[in-house]
Amino acid sequence: MSLNNNSEDLIILVQKLRELGREGSYWDFKKVYSSNKAELLLDIICMANNQEDRDAYIIYGIEDYTMKVVGVEKDTHRLRLNQLSQFLSGKHFSVYVPEIDLQTIILEGHEVDVLTVFNTNHTPYYIENDFVDGEKKVIHGEIYVRLNDRKAGTSEAAPYSCIEHLWKKRFGIELSIMQRLNMRLEEYDRWQFDWGNKKYAYHMDFPEFRMELEDDFRQGWVPATAFYAHPVFYWAKLNILYHNTIIYETNMWSFDEYRRYLPEAKDTVPKFKMDYWYTYYDLSEIEGKLLKIFTHGKCNISSREANRNQILIFKDKEDREEFEIYF
Repeated sequence: MSLNNNSEDLIILVQKLRELGREGSYWDFKKVYSSNKAELLLDIICMANNQEDRDAYIIYGIEDYTMKVVGVEKDTHRLRLNQLSQFLSGKHFSVYVPEIDLQTIILEGHEVDVLTVFNTNHTPYYIENDFVDGEKKVIHGEIYVRLNDRKAGTSEAAPYSCIEHLWKKRFGIELSIMQRLNMRLEEYDRWQFDWGNKKYAYHMDFPEFRMELEDDFRQGWVPATAFYAHPVFYWAKLNILYHNTIIYETNMWSFDEYRRYLPEAKDTVPKFKMDYWYTYYDLSEIEGKLLKIFTHGKCNISSREANRNQILIFKDKEDREEFEIYF
């Protein structure tokens, strides 16, 4: 439970929540870790099913009424991230397990643990087998949610509107078409395609989202071509459709005599080195997500070569900006 580079942001967040003087719909203060594992499981499930559609926080080492910092450095029930992860992975969740992180910050000379329960579209979270610890019980199939500063679904059923919201979130029903597309593109292992033999691809669970080559491949040239065993380049227009409507247009590239198919990459000039340029993928953008689909999640753009990734690959815009500063 060591400090990390995001500790300053967490300190600011926790201090702002403390100033509110209360608990809320996505944050909870606890003086100590609970010795009851069923209580711990309920806390995490409720935060994962919060109604704010955002990351949630369980903050250990702060009294919930006084907001006094007491720390957890002497807490005998204190847990580490690997212990929490192993605990959750063994609870037979339906399909998805809540995604968490645990970080330690220093406040007023004390260690405070911040358990982050990440916001995802995998809601609602619930378990398929009962889990009991003492008198506390987590019931299989029951959907527990966080409402304001309390847990719903324990002594009373969670409101239907809350459960409905969580299922709509799972299927992206309340999102725009482009938001839904980005969700589907992130599921890189759910796309069916056979480029070279077929001119289309589709999402196996949501086939209304599909890709189609608009025309045949034509020969061209990009510098990356020179890195392949057979230095010939082809490209074709690629459309992404929702039902019969084109919602995004890009290009598909083919290298090494049709042995490697990739989405179009971008060229740019570094801000601080205007006499240089580079080609890249941003994995947070649509072409970056297509890259993961076309390479089955490996992002390996080589063909018969030994893993020559001559096109730079960045996690997101911030990652690319850090590279440019370094360069």
